[in-house]
Amino acid sequence: MTETPDFGVVLRAGGVALVLDLSEGGLPAVLHWGADCGALDEQGYSALLATGVLPVAPSEVDVPVRISILPEHTRGWMGRPGLSGSRAGAAWSPLWRVTGAMLDGTELAGASDRTVVNHGAGTLVVTAADDDARLAVTLTVELSEAGIVRTRAELQNLGEEAYQVDELLLCLPTPAIASEVLDFAGRWAGERAPQRRAMAIGAHRREGRRGRTGLDAAMILSVGTPGFGFAHGEVWGVHTAWSGNHVHQVERVLSGEQLLGGGELLLPGEVRLAQGERYESPWVYGIYGDGLDDSARRMHRHLRARPQHPGSIRPVTLNVWEAVYFDHDVDTLLELADRAAEIGIERFVLDDGWFGGRRNDRAGLGDWTVSGEVWPDGLHPLVDRVRGLGMQFGLWFEPEMVNIDSDLARTHPEWIMATGDRLPVESRHQQVLNLGIPEAYAHVRDAMCAILDEYDIAYIKWDHNRDLVDAGTQPLGRAGVHEQTLAFYRLVDELKARYPELEIESCSSGGGRVDLGALDRTDRVWVSDNNDPIDRQQSNRWTTQLVPPELMGNHIASGASHTTNRLHALSFRAVTALFGHLGVEWDLRRASEAELAELEGWIRLHKANRELLHGGELVRLDHPDASLSLNGVVAADGSAGLFAYVSLARASVASPGRIRLPGLLPTATYRVEPALVDGLPHGADTAPWWELGPLELTGAALDSIGVVMPRLRPEQAVLLRAVRVDDDDDPRGLLA
Repeated sequence: MTETPDFGVVLRAGGVALVLDLSEGGLPAVLHWGADCGALDEQGYSALLATGVLPVAPSEVDVPVRISILPEHTRGWMGRPGLSGSRAGAAWSPLWRVTGAMLDGTELAGASDRTVVNHGAGTLVVTAADDDARLAVTLTVELSEAGIVRTRAELQNLGEEAYQVDELLLCLPTPAIASEVLDFAGRWAGERAPQRRAMAIGAHRREGRRGRTGLDAAMILSVGTPGFGFAHGEVWGVHTAWSGNHVHQVERVLSGEQLLGGGELLLPGEVRLAQGERYESPWVYGIYGDGLDDSARRMHRHLRARPQHPGSIRPVTLNVWEAVYFDHDVDTLLELADRAAEIGIERFVLDDGWFGGRRNDRAGLGDWTVSGEVWPDGLHPLVDRVRGLGMQFGLWFEPEMVNIDSDLARTHPEWIMATGDRLPVESRHQQVLNLGIPEAYAHVRDAMCAILDEYDIAYIKWDHNRDLVDAGTQPLGRAGVHEQTLAFYRLVDELKARYPELEIESCSSGGGRVDLGALDRTDRVWVSDNNDPIDRQQSNRWTTQLVPPELMGNHIASGASHTTNRLHALSFRAVTALFGHLGVEWDLRRASEAELAELEGWIRLHKANRELLHGGELVRLDHPDASLSLNGVVAADGSAGLFAYVSLARASVASPGRIRLPGLLPTATYRVEPALVDGLPHGADTAPWWELGPLELTGAALDSIGVVMPRLRPEQAVLLRAVRVDDDDDPRGLLA
């Protein structure tokens, strides 16, 4: 190692610093990723570099191991290498030499008068090559204004023989104090179940091999200081923004280094590069925060700053799946549209069953033409009624799937993904349509465009209801998940380009496609097929670790859950669904007049607070009593907050005492009061202070002391609203 580095780059934004070393002609290595350390001059940078070098341990290589964002086995890294692959067994351990580096478009190499570059948010692009291995790589490292790191690599084969890429893993180091691991498990109707463990020597590796993100996806794999929670403890997380097979991992080796990594999981032979061809990895995100809420808020700010982030008001939606399932009767649906408009719903979505021979889930997938049997006049009567009532119209598609009992499968059986002469095992009575075949892709695209051209459709619910098994291209059966994932992205991109006002929801057996690869192109995710509010309390709470509320589909369903058959009061269902992109999944014809009036009240309350709910900053309460939960949003300027206090189960005490309301401005004074629709939940006992009317307390008092809440029965919830009293006459109308 030279005494002074060739140059270093210090990126600082959003309270985060990323310090990168490009010495000795090597790929960028991370000297620091975490809390902002301030600007570094040459002396400070050199000291930081020198003080981070580990001593050479006995029986290890004789020089300090330099670990770059793409870790190299050839430099002595004995963990999982960044690049795994070979050219027929050769060129499997490249030694990269940097050939160029640019920061926000400005060349850095040769800047002898600037050995340390201090910068704000920015993008560093480094090119490197191994002339012996005949490989080149371009590595992109970004720090966003919100303090989010993301990295991506593009590998190019310069040799005459094909190069097979087995894995490309991008990694960020974390300190040894990050000794506790948090990620997620899940299943259908039970997505985002948190799981914790202590970090140990070796790799904690989560692989997604389902051909989609997966109901059991790790989502974000985080490591942090022991006992880290929503409001305390440093946390470092990694997210792989890819909607196909993928990897999240953390690895700690015997020398003490610890790396968080992510990338695409490639099936055997899936990426073979001919001379000149390139493989581009997915973006791998690094998310740092002082507590999980800080991490989540940083991620939300990053996503909200994107140019494609939905800028329009999120319309309250009615989806008719749980109202009619496959029983598409025109008069019934027209009546549902009338009821929806009367209570303030703004978007009407027709779900599965409108096309081909799709009278049940065993037939018709792939035949994207309106069923003349069910809809003799096409969808026009329903679309015209919905639009005439002032609502948007949305439609369900599952473009990547096909039933064997369909005209498409009978005409083109070779378009079904398979590894040879056998068909994969069925799931949901369906197979996967190979969109990696150009003709199959064009067929689906053109069929969807024909529907979108004929009808005034503002929204697509895009479903993907099975894992990919034996996902190959006939007749040879070469693995095709990589190409299928790219085809999904390409199809969404084409539709968005052709219909720029079209919004698309990512649904996949519920929450099976919740990742930033999908969200780069779509406008919301369906959190879960399970609308039971008890289960949704968990899945919603943890989905917000990555996804801001306005991109999360949360629906008020019928009193008896279609998934669990549990009964819940409308107030509990509504409070649970309120913190997201609100919708209704209920046969409104069967609702009583009292229920419709109350539902209309909840919709009105949501609309009055929609700007806050969809633009505010997330807060979640750490509390030792697992029977209760508190979550909320606080306006970015501190002007208001809305909090949900939830009784999940019967507690061991009559009252937990004061409950803190975090996130408000400490020195500001707030008027605090309940936000009720149709009174307290049945059987609940009001908090005595509620009888006094709105009270005024400082944000510091609410955060550090809190207020006593009503005594609730299990599976009940109430809302509290805090509005800054010195705001000009409640400009957002939050007290309406």
